[in-house]
Amino acid sequence: MAKFELKLPKMGESVAEATITAWLKEVGDAIELDEAIVEIATDKVDSEVPSEVEGVLVEKLFEVDDVVAVGQTLAIIETNDNSVSEETTVLETPVAIEEKTITEEVVSHKEPLREISETVATTVKIPSGRFYSPLVKTIAKKENISMDELEAIVGTGKDNRVTKNDILAYIENRGAAPKTVETATPKAEVASQKFEKVQPAIPVSVNGEDEIIEMSRMGKLIAKYMVESVQTSAHVQSFIEIDVTNIVKWRDKVKEAFVQREGEKITYTPIFMQAVAATIKKFPMVNISVDGDKIIKRKHINLGMAAALDDGNLIVPVIKNADLLNLVGMTKAVNDLARRAKANQLKPDEIQDGTYTVTNVGSFGSVMGTPIINQPQVAILALGAIRKVPAVIETSEGDFIGIRHKMFVSHSYDHRVVNGALGGMFIKSLKETLEAWDLDADF
Repeated sequence: MAKFELKLPKMGESVAEATITAWLKEVGDAIELDEAIVEIATDKVDSEVPSEVEGVLVEKLFEVDDVVAVGQTLAIIETNDNSVSEETTVLETPVAIEEKTITEEVVSHKEPLREISETVATTVKIPSGRFYSPLVKTIAKKENISMDELEAIVGTGKDNRVTKNDILAYIENRGAAPKTVETATPKAEVASQKFEKVQPAIPVSVNGEDEIIEMSRMGKLIAKYMVESVQTSAHVQSFIEIDVTNIVKWRDKVKEAFVQREGEKITYTPIFMQAVAATIKKFPMVNISVDGDKIIKRKHINLGMAAALDDGNLIVPVIKNADLLNLVGMTKAVNDLARRAKANQLKPDEIQDGTYTVTNVGSFGSVMGTPIINQPQVAILALGAIRKVPAVIETSEGDFIGIRHKMFVSHSYDHRVVNGALGGMFIKSLKETLEAWDLDADF
């Protein structure tokens, strides 16, 4: 008999940890090859971790809602294959492994015994019983953050847990605070320092005829991100109406041939996404992020594409290097991400690193919308519904009234770094690009 360590797999360059949402197997259950053992969540994406071996689940090292770092052992599976036992014969819990590593490291430097015990106690002992993920504890150890300091950090994760971003933000601003922390600052006091005024929640009355519905995990995340975005960015909107008659006629003319040649249906979305990417290249200062008093100008144009899910929530898969795609490539990328978003098959890395977001409010019949910025981006574009409207058409022989296909586009941007001139010129340029569409263009 041998024991195999089921580890949290790497799920993308920007994904460092995940939250366990459900165990699909219990201790003692038989496990088949590639059978899902546990469900995990990273940001808005839920996925499963399959087993790489056959055997019996003998130990679960984490509980539901625990945060696990990539590479951490999730569970132990006992197998009949002795070849897998070489690397996993000695098994320890994450805390035991960490304590052993710290002790061996200090001993190797021949430090006094008193300093060894102090180091282990500071890093491993958690007086309040507050949970810290292995990743957070590793960062704290590397940056010499004491337990008192760690306890004082306000957590934005589930149950006020300290996330990776929380501790990195603390480290970045650490120089401005005293290095020695004698006592842990109460959470309420720290919160009041971050937000000068905290509005108390208004009590909601419930009677016997009302239905109480628990928010989903994704719903809670979206609510949290939306509030944070409004508190972070000074939202301003600019609106413009675009005549897309040529685009409508062109699509009607080529859509059957497009399907036959490319095996994909072409919608208006990839046409607009390609135009947006080209416009960002002209106005790169909307493709930025804000870091304190610094502006981060993004090298790549990674377009987020808001997609509706069956439960009414939205998810934003990202088209990386969107400016490098032709219309066929953009169409295939849009269709693929939309299909897999609806089927809950997106990978965690596919919703990361967006630099600008486009949302199609017109798909729900809305003429226009004022979307909230997807942090840490500074702008988001909303595409309204395409409508047939009477319009004044200017010709060399005079003006006349005709039927045109038009749509409104609304541009929400962070007024801290994007002024009205830039925000307005961006959508004016987008309008000029779309209205100049060539009816005889190939795809």
